Amino acid sequence: MNLSESVLTALDSLVANKLRSALTMLGVIIGVAAVIALMSLGNGFSTFISSEIQSIGTNLIYILPDTENSNGQPTLTLRDVNALTEPGRATAVQDATANIQGRREVIYAGRNMFTTVNGVMSNYFELNNLMELQAGNLLTQTDIDTRGRVAVLGSDAAERLFGDEFAIGRSVRVNGVGYEVVGVLTERGGGPGGSTDDVVYVPISTAQERLFSSRTRSGERAVSTIIAQAVSEELATEAAEQITAVLREEHNIAYAADDDFQILSQNDLLATFSVITGTLTLFLGSIAGISLLVGGIGIMNIMLVSVTERTREIGIRKSVGALKRDILMQFLIESLFLSLIGGIIGIVLGIAMSQVAGNFLGNVTPVVDLFTVILATTFSAGVGLVFGIYPAWRASNLQPIEALRYE
Repeated sequence: MNLSESVLTALDSLVANKLRSALTMLGVIIGVAAVIALMSLGNGFSTFISSEIQSIGTNLIYILPDTENSNGQPTLTLRDVNALTEPGRATAVQDATANIQGRREVIYAGRNMFTTVNGVMSNYFELNNLMELQAGNLLTQTDIDTRGRVAVLGSDAAERLFGDEFAIGRSVRVNGVGYEVVGVLTERGGGPGGSTDDVVYVPISTAQERLFSSRTRSGERAVSTIIAQAVSEELATEAAEQITAVLREEHNIAYAADDDFQILSQNDLLATFSVITGTLTLFLGSIAGISLLVGGIGIMNIMLVSVTERTREIGIRKSVGALKRDILMQFLIESLFLSLIGGIIGIVLGIAMSQVAGNFLGNVTPVVDLFTVILATTFSAGVGLVFGIYPAWRASNLQPIEALRYE
């Protein structure tokens, strides 16, 4: 018997038992669909995070306190920001800004929300690509210098506090003190550091004086983060080295092991998030792959049942000249067809599931790449072969006389 005859015989057998074949494929369908859907969503989430980081630019450098070397004490101040922007000290640094933030209750006319209040410098919005406004204006240097009690709201914060009411010129209360709303930002959505849409922005000088009392060991008012902008992406590494040198000089640090700050570039963040999301995607895909193994066990079970039911048929075919390899090939092809057809249906179902889930998630667009499809198809075919080998071997080793006697 040649290969084409084995294929036709296998197809005839599957068609003759449509319901059983469909139920057998169900495990493979579910397994492949789960692999495709979860890995597509994982890829989409990774792409979303990368685009969010890159949308700000790849020449930003984040300076954070190193709490291990400072015994939990804050270490960064506005004096450090001034040192980084001082002419001639860090020539690869174009600009720098700082912020101090924490969770506070914000109230307006009986409506309240517990959210992030972020004290920022006037150039914070430009460096972080937060320049687009629904209404009003951003914070100005005058607001910083005069410790103004003014605020810029994220879009979600404005909606939760004011609803359809126009927010500009109204006053919200933070820690019992009134702040005039001067601007509302456009919607940005979630990002690697969380959503900026529910944040309330106030002048950093006001935040340091009225909202956050943290100080360094020397008694200076502290900031949470310093963000420096390199002259270009190509000079980001050189800028980080210059920042390190300037801050060591400012903090009187002689050895790298004593640094009370840590520096992260956007490329570092991008690499870190890529590793995390890649690992998570593979983990989810591996979990979904377990259901493929369950589907493979179902294929083996049904193929063993099929061998038992068709014992007389096998005996007749052997008695008229069918070889051992012919019987082996037929049952292997049946098993392979079950898994492949199930795999193809699973791929279509998985893509549909990922699109539906992506619509619910909003900002995340599922990414179905060729590697995922090939992996799922290959794995499903492999399941059919592996779990079909034993039933096929058992069928091919039946003795013709015993098979013909079987009732």
